[in-house]
Amino acid sequence: MDAVPVVLAGARGHGRWHVENIRRLERLGLVRLVGVCELTPLTEDEFGSEPPAQSADFGRLLDATGARVAVVCTPIPTHTGLALTAAARGVHLLLEKPPAPSYAEFRRMADGVAAAGVACQAGFQSLGSHAVPAIRELIADGAISTVRGIGGGGAWARDKDYFRRAPWAGRRRLDGADVIDGALTNPLAHAVATALALAGADRAQAVAAVETELWHAHDIEADDTSCVRVTTEDGLPVVVAATLCAERPEEPYVLVHGSRGRITFWYKQDRVLLQRAGHGPEEFDHGRTDLLENLLDHLAGGAALLVPPDATGGFMKVVEAIRRAPDPAPLPERAWRELPEERRRIVPGVEGLVAASAGTLALYSELGAPWAAREVSAR
Repeated sequence: MDAVPVVLAGARGHGRWHVENIRRLERLGLVRLVGVCELTPLTEDEFGSEPPAQSADFGRLLDATGARVAVVCTPIPTHTGLALTAAARGVHLLLEKPPAPSYAEFRRMADGVAAAGVACQAGFQSLGSHAVPAIRELIADGAISTVRGIGGGGAWARDKDYFRRAPWAGRRRLDGADVIDGALTNPLAHAVATALALAGADRAQAVAAVETELWHAHDIEADDTSCVRVTTEDGLPVVVAATLCAERPEEPYVLVHGSRGRITFWYKQDRVLLQRAGHGPEEFDHGRTDLLENLLDHLAGGAALLVPPDATGGFMKVVEAIRRAPDPAPLPERAWRELPEERRRIVPGVEGLVAASAGTLALYSELGAPWAAREVSAR
């Protein structure tokens, strides 16, 4: 098979990861990076060698390069427009998460690419983990008996520069457009999407209700300390708690609660721990399928897409609930403290709160967090 010509939109920031991944696939002879779309062209030093064709005009670049696949890693509000620009030219897509800042924009994108007949893969890399089908098999085999709920926890740390990395960072809106760049919708979006996938609620119609609690310690619009409870159409609770203000950052995870055990999945590590009645703990390490490789295999006729747009509909229902919720409330000053040497704010004890939320399927307010008044937004 000839190497597939690829254009990358957004090569800075997280886009650098895509540059390296595309280079890896180039060494395997699977792709050729034929163009980079950036408002300010990459220098040779930034790219590490002479860059390919560059343009700030995505459509023109696609036309000029004859790209067959586009990787879109640009600001959240641009995703739908760029996806539809590619689709109109018959160019297939790897679209970075979150797919869109609102459910309406998500549907416009998903319906548009479907009508154009192009393949679109959403960039939730955790859903390429071989642990996901393995956990589903454990559940189906009754390893932990009846599933009672799914928890998720992410206790990360981000400094002030993180929220200044781009004009849209930490914003809910910018120039009248939705952004919704909060802890649950962007940096820890994988925890939400993976929890929903393991709950069988990755499609929009599987989400019956969403409750949100949104807070921020940093001086931003969006949430940096938040939790959400999704109730599925089958009545299963899915609770994910997140913070970017941890004193001691920890690996994020998803926790499947069963009536006779539980399964913990550290999704960045592809690592699974099975704990069940009558057995010692069992740990498993799994591999992972790269989502761009999966898209290429799909185009070659050999594989189903791992994360087509409709498989993110449940996640987008959560994004929509967060978008429609009241703006996140600032945490009282007594709830956080400054770490000047690290240029960030921490919420003392928040790691334990995140773990308790994931472990008991309770929201922060239900756990008695002194700053979390019982004002839950439900959608």
